Amino acid sequence: MELRCVLDNVQGLVDSLSAVRWKKQQDAICEVSEHGLVIIVEEWGCLQARVYYRKELFVSYEYSAESRPRFGVSLGLLVDTLSTFSSTGTTGLELSYPGSDMQLLLKLTDADNTCIYAEIRTKVTDTVPKEYSVDGDGGRRAVFAVKSAALKEAIDDLEWPGSSISITISPDPAGVILRGEGHHGDLQIDFPYDAHNELFAAFQCQSEVSYSYKYKFLRATTANVPNSVTKDNRGSKLTIGAGGLLKVQHLISLRQAQQHNMDPNPTQQGRVSYVEFYLMPDEEA
Repeated sequence: MELRCVLDNVQGLVDSLSAVRWKKQQDAICEVSEHGLVIIVEEWGCLQARVYYRKELFVSYEYSAESRPRFGVSLGLLVDTLSTFSSTGTTGLELSYPGSDMQLLLKLTDADNTCIYAEIRTKVTDTVPKEYSVDGDGGRRAVFAVKSAALKEAIDDLEWPGSSISITISPDPAGVILRGEGHHGDLQIDFPYDAHNELFAAFQCQSEVSYSYKYKFLRATTANVPNSVTKDNRGSKLTIGAGGLLKVQHLISLRQAQQHNMDPNPTQQGRVSYVEFYLMPDEEA
């Protein structure tokens, strides 16, 4: 086996994978390395999502591949299978790759030491996902972190105009404006920044930045954020880099006991997976 790893929180795995499932029929690419697993989902030229599972998140992580394996898998099938496992009171999930026919092998152990096995067919892929970055652009970027529940509610409300949504981040007056203009009318939602207001966890903007994004892709970045994130008042971090590339980052706990932390710095978190979306601006807007 090139990979054998054990995780003790199946529900956290389901939550993080569900966050990047924005349509029923969706394939994902899994990249395996000595550092952990990365699940990548793409809508070519428009939206890319990545879920990072560092090896430190696992109870055990054994990696012996000479080159980094990369394979395709049905995201919906993987999530549905794991969801079934998470409802059985699982105490441990073992993932192995590859099986005798290049399958992804799953072994579940419940509290009574009963084992459940599953095999998921994988696909050979030559696709190399594009690497996006909002860093290294000479400081021409704007960053803010707000409570995930407030961000999700605002983006859900902006469905009404049915158009591209502009995001404007301004240093004076400091704040964020989300605005939609469509056939049904206009809707604008303001997030004024106040260092003493608990809505924001971070705000950094040196000059005004404004770009528009297709609503269906912007909504995909928050539509399936798990309830554990919104109810626990955690934060989501948004960064707009040069050219309007938008990065949306959520932190999803893989602890058995959920954390209550909105710190936008992922290095300060415990056992969390990073869920990141990269959204290209709407050139037609």
